[in-house]
Amino acid sequence: MPLSHKKLGSVFVFGALGLTLTALAYPAMLGVENTTSSTDRIIANTRYGPLTEADRDFVVKVRAAGLWEYPLGEMVMERGTTPAMKEAGKHLIVGHAGLDELCRKISTELGVTLPNQASPQQQQFVATVDASSGREFDSTAVTIMRVTHGQIFPTVAKIRASTRNTMVRQLADLANDTVLDHITVLEKTGLVNHEQVNFQQTTAPKMPDDQLTPPPPQPGSPVLVLKPRPDLNINTAAPSPTPAPSAG
Repeated sequence: MPLSHKKLGSVFVFGALGLTLTALAYPAMLGVENTTSSTDRIIANTRYGPLTEADRDFVVKVRAAGLWEYPLGEMVMERGTTPAMKEAGKHLIVGHAGLDELCRKISTELGVTLPNQASPQQQQFVATVDASSGREFDSTAVTIMRVTHGQIFPTVAKIRASTRNTMVRQLADLANDTVLDHITVLEKTGLVNHEQVNFQQTTAPKMPDDQLTPPPPQPGSPVLVLKPRPDLNINTAAPSPTPAPSAG
């Protein structure tokens, strides 16, 4: 489902893409599966520290995640059948709006080219959820989101441990809090089948690179902005434990 879908009413256009494609050429594979980018090969030296292939790919990966999870959050907030589902949708929207803001700042400071569309695989995730309804909608959305968040969590930790770039480190810190918050609110829906999720997290099917890679933007095209939603009054840092401690 492309980003022009009606569910993206809250996404608007801002600024112009004036980034170079030289040393920071668009990464080859940035889907749910782990990238094979080198954590050692430096592609640019910046005032924030060296930028490696893995650093650049991480920034693009976080951006691409927001391009499908933000509209999915809107869908869940509107169509979820329980208060817990609607709450999860709010957290997806707010969390990715915050990450998107930082990604766009990093792209300007470090010259990283950002996608304007999620990968074909990620767009299919949204289409799969959109095709369901009722409780099936809830369980499908929760399963897809819990699997993908479980898969990205180790990548966040690896980048945080290895990067020497302070801006990328800041993004990894925020991503860690956001992913943990999203995992927490998804589990609070009571719809996570942990046995199924753990299996799918570790046995993801191999897919062609073109299905895992968000398409690069057209030269000169404006950058999509995921609209901040302070009106939702959601905090995506330091999530409360799940399940909640029992009284007494």
